[in-house]
Amino acid sequence: MSPAPEARELPHWQSTPDDLRGAIKEIKAALRARVEASGRTVEEVFEVVEKRVADQVEELKEMKARGENPWPVVRYEDLLDDSKRDTLREQIRRRGCAVIKGHFPREQALEWDAQIVDYVEKNAFFENYRGPGDDFFGTVGSKPEIYPIYWSKPQMQARQSERMATVQAFLNSVWTSESDGQQWFDPNRDSLYPDRIRRRPPGADSAGLGAHLDPGTLDLWMTEGYQRHFAPLFDGRPEEYDPWDAAHRTSGPQYPGSTMCSAFRTFQGWTALSDMQNDQGVLQSVPIPEAMAYLMLRPLVEDVPDDDMCGVTVGQVFPCNWKWHPHLMEALSVIPDVEAGDSVWWHCDMVHAVEDVTNQEGWGNVMYIPAAPWCPRNEAYSASVREAFATGASPSDFPDENYEVDWEGRFTEADLNEIGRRGLGLA
Repeated sequence: MSPAPEARELPHWQSTPDDLRGAIKEIKAALRARVEASGRTVEEVFEVVEKRVADQVEELKEMKARGENPWPVVRYEDLLDDSKRDTLREQIRRRGCAVIKGHFPREQALEWDAQIVDYVEKNAFFENYRGPGDDFFGTVGSKPEIYPIYWSKPQMQARQSERMATVQAFLNSVWTSESDGQQWFDPNRDSLYPDRIRRRPPGADSAGLGAHLDPGTLDLWMTEGYQRHFAPLFDGRPEEYDPWDAAHRTSGPQYPGSTMCSAFRTFQGWTALSDMQNDQGVLQSVPIPEAMAYLMLRPLVEDVPDDDMCGVTVGQVFPCNWKWHPHLMEALSVIPDVEAGDSVWWHCDMVHAVEDVTNQEGWGNVMYIPAAPWCPRNEAYSASVREAFATGASPSDFPDENYEVDWEGRFTEADLNEIGRRGLGLA
């Protein structure tokens, strides 16, 4: 995915530009010129992508009309069957997401959920809870719903488990981890990216989360590595864009913000700690991996103001909305019902949302655990992860809340197995 030799050089900003509006105008003009140097207009290139997305949207509508759910459902045991792996891989490449049934035994997941409750209650979390530490999950309503807890034994046991490593390695194998003569990440080693938990009680009202994606913001257009990654789009070759090629994505910077992720994730994911019906405020996604091409080219079309990237800016999530992305909004698809122990995964560039819910039936509990394979970017972040792990502090990607520093029963280095030690860069 290297730029063509004749491609025009693009201006780039490896850190957040001081003059955002000026930088947006400059990069948009440069990108338009680069597309047009291919002999095709921006509108012609975008039309190729728009038609491909629109065709898949119609396919998804037809599936739903038949009562089918677009999300692939995969049994954990099937991942161990060599005769099924290629077919499963193609299903996930097609939709960009999957539910892994029986990832963990249901009883194990329910026990972990109970242990988390015990952990937070023994350490007086609720008495000392200070409210949301950021505004990303601060609007969801129930208090607290997102627990800024990272180092409980259940979370770390799940992160370093053999079953988690098996699923992550399989999902990583859906990607192309070697291209342009370089290995971009190690598909068989995860970096144990620490994230929070969600516990939403029965009867809760939750406003959910609007449609968005999390790979970055303006840095996707403005930094050199991402410009190389998206070169087929910017060089007028959208037919060659591959959302599963990791080229140039695993070492570059990301502009800082309250919702940034310093790690490269092949898939975002969570593991269910309770049974959840799919009409109870659960995850939706746009199961079209190629939609990222639509999102990257849309700001270059002439109906978008020169100083606007369809609402994308620093310090906020990358929005998807009806004004600029109606095709994608039509395609939002809710996950199937899940049971405790199932896990849910979606491509790191995929649009996703959380539906709102009123008077929720049953618990809605998850541990956020992605697939974040070992690579230069994740190795660099692991240094701060190790420090937070040792002290019980909140990881540096998250608000500086540090609830667990003095907590009893925290997972410690003595509890690490070989997978955990490798994931933290200790072996």
